[in-house]
Amino acid sequence: MHREIKEWYSPALNKKMEIAVYGHYGFALLMLPTAAADYLEYERFLLIDAISKHIESGKVKVYSINSINAESWLNRKMHPRHKAIRHQQFNDYVYNEVIPFIKNTSSANTPIITTGASLGALHSANLFFKRPDLIDGVIAMSGVYDLTSYTDGYYDDDVYFNSPIHYIPNLQDDYYLPKLQKSSQIHILTGSGSYESPDASRKFSGVLHSKGIPHELDIWGYDMSHDWPTWRAMLPYYLESRF
Repeated sequence: MHREIKEWYSPALNKKMEIAVYGHYGFALLMLPTAAADYLEYERFLLIDAISKHIESGKVKVYSINSINAESWLNRKMHPRHKAIRHQQFNDYVYNEVIPFIKNTSSANTPIITTGASLGALHSANLFFKRPDLIDGVIAMSGVYDLTSYTDGYYDDDVYFNSPIHYIPNLQDDYYLPKLQKSSQIHILTGSGSYESPDASRKFSGVLHSKGIPHELDIWGYDMSHDWPTWRAMLPYYLESRF
């Protein structure tokens, strides 16, 4: 499997950011790490191996980026307002740096699908729902789509506009909402086992349904816990069956 590591100094984040690229061809799968992990997490926990046949066949080209969660919502020493600012800077990094990099290393017409597990599911969903003009769909695994789950009671406009369960019900515009309503690749997956939150996915599905946003809610069994074996089963299955 072709693998390369790229890096650049991010103006949005004011730091060096790495990205792991796997494969040559196919639609772009943009992977968001769980919790405070890094761009090689999905490789270390063998999720890249689990989808390797789709990478090698040219179905998908994977771009796995770093998180800055340890510099935002998972940093207990930061003031919540500074966490929100850092989160917004991360969004700017993805939209203004990562996506142009993907287009420049694939093609201008290459579809981009975001994916992630746990906190990465929230980020991958949020990035898509905020900018469906730049991103074409999402595979969100084992997520909770309420950012206030991570903000310890803090709430401001930046929390609101990065918490899909809050801002999607109020979408009324004639640009982004119609794009979301035309999407064919919105997949909300969860297990029902230990440490999973299937009700969070059900609630989010209800919000999407209320706005006429087509999506797939897929709740797996009680044997599927909030852990890597679940995600190593989910992602290859969806790449095989939905793309």
